[in-house]
Amino acid sequence: MADTAPVTFVTGAAGFVGLALVEHLLARGETVVGWDAAPLPEGAQQALAALPGRFTALRGDVCDASAFEAALAVHRPQRLVILAAVTAAAERERRAPEGIFAVNLVAVTTAMRLAASQGVRRVLLASSGSAYGASGRGPGLLHETHTPLQPEGLYGISKMAAEAAARRLADLLGLDLCIGRLGTCFGPWERDTGVRDTPSAPLQALRLLRAGHAVRLSRPLRRDWLYVRDAAAALAALLDAAAPAQPVYNLAAGFEWSVADWCAWLCSQPGFEGADWAIADAGQAANVDPYADYDRASMAITALRRDTGFVPRYDLARAGADFLAWLQSQDELAHA
Repeated sequence: MADTAPVTFVTGAAGFVGLALVEHLLARGETVVGWDAAPLPEGAQQALAALPGRFTALRGDVCDASAFEAALAVHRPQRLVILAAVTAAAERERRAPEGIFAVNLVAVTTAMRLAASQGVRRVLLASSGSAYGASGRGPGLLHETHTPLQPEGLYGISKMAAEAAARRLADLLGLDLCIGRLGTCFGPWERDTGVRDTPSAPLQALRLLRAGHAVRLSRPLRRDWLYVRDAAAALAALLDAAAPAQPVYNLAAGFEWSVADWCAWLCSQPGFEGADWAIADAGQAANVDPYADYDRASMAITALRRDTGFVPRYDLARAGADFLAWLQSQDELAHA
């Protein structure tokens, strides 16, 4: 299959979701070119080398148009996945707003222009549920076609702008564009990369409990948490879709659970006996950052299921078991 499958070029390939997607495509025997300013983690190099597909890792900045164009010209991909992003918290918004838009918007428009000039057939732009913003404060599901986009931070604003710009350029340049709004991901390869300011709440809680520290939650933190292996499968399903019926799809779990549920499940696992977690009492400080002062409404995935056949595989227990096994494997590699 590796000899006949199209070449897929992935920006942000050394990042959290980028690595998960690369791993998923390589496991299918495909040829992938990864582009990232950061190097691959050592554990990722070994994991990817063991898979049947062919992977080329390139170091480069998505804001460097000349280098990016040269890489496209050499590798001639048929498909481009734009995953590179700066996921900014308020401190970065105050300190370096230009950098957020340089990566999340300007680099997207550059990639679209260069993709067209280099004969790329399909572009998949990874957007975010953060584009829904204040609409997520309501009780109903968030739908791609009729829920208003009301982003509240520069990350969500930049994602909304990138979607609109990409759609305009796709029309002008004749590109086959799909946009996937990712839900809140957690799981393997999530780590501190310098461009993702707040780790997922499930990872924050897991890190604390693994280190023997107490976890205090400000509230249960209920959300449609998306295990990153399902996120990768959803991206791949959209990338493969022959003729998507709509321009934008939610890529989400389709079910909810809470970080309180997660902590309770972890405490039932070997090695976590007696772990200390609770909802913080009045006046007690929480030590898991919940992103916002509300739990965002879930993202509908009816269209994704209908048009791609995607079915999420990882509920809380299955995700937890897989994540703990993966962490154990990484620990063993580090001490080998």
